[in-house]
Amino acid sequence: MTPIELKDNERIDDLERNNLKIIQNPGRFCFGMDAVLLSGFVKAREGDHILDLGTGTGILPILLSAKTKAAHLTGLEIQEESADMARRSVAMNALEDRIDIVTGDIVEAGSIFRPASFEIVTCNPPYMIGKHGLQSEKEAMAIARHEILCTLEDVVRESARVLKSGGKLFLVHRPFRLAELMGLLLQYHLEPKRMQLVYPFVDKEPNMVLMEAVRGGKSRMQVEKPLIIYKEPGVYMDEIYDIYGY
Repeated sequence: MTPIELKDNERIDDLERNNLKIIQNPGRFCFGMDAVLLSGFVKAREGDHILDLGTGTGILPILLSAKTKAAHLTGLEIQEESADMARRSVAMNALEDRIDIVTGDIVEAGSIFRPASFEIVTCNPPYMIGKHGLQSEKEAMAIARHEILCTLEDVVRESARVLKSGGKLFLVHRPFRLAELMGLLLQYHLEPKRMQLVYPFVDKEPNMVLMEAVRGGKSRMQVEKPLIIYKEPGVYMDEIYDIYGY
């Protein structure tokens, strides 16, 4: 593992998988369970090329480098400070041959990358519309959580542009926007193919939805069994431990 110099307020977190580690700054934004669950939902084939839109500090490409046999992974991130952390994490894990981090805007993804050049796109987008919900006072956190720099339509539209015919989009979102998500996917010819609702506890409402859509796919969707996070407060279900890799 390549020694890496940390900047102010940064730390190195162990991902508990394949000795992988990631650099994070709690004052900016740290990845959450949604990114980990999305990494477990992605189905990639050997040799696939994967693009992660809004990669942040690179959590999804780094996890997917261990969980898949993808040939190459690219992370696109608009905030240079986050992209810099992602690049240093890639170097720290000696993954430069498999992962590239590109500084750029999701809204321009179809211009940054060649059209129809990826088999898979992943995205853990901002969930909140504008100022809906608690608006973070810190810009980096606000951009990650609220549709300040890009919208859900931007994500879906640009995904459709860079995906090959038959390519797949995997994303995680909130159930309260499921109808909007479905409508946008169909509008941009990304057929919803697989969906899984995530529940914090078995007796609570779902708080996440995992979605797979196929560019130009035929109309037929599989709804997977619910994914429950906790057996009891502080104790994960066995399936969650498996996804984390513990």
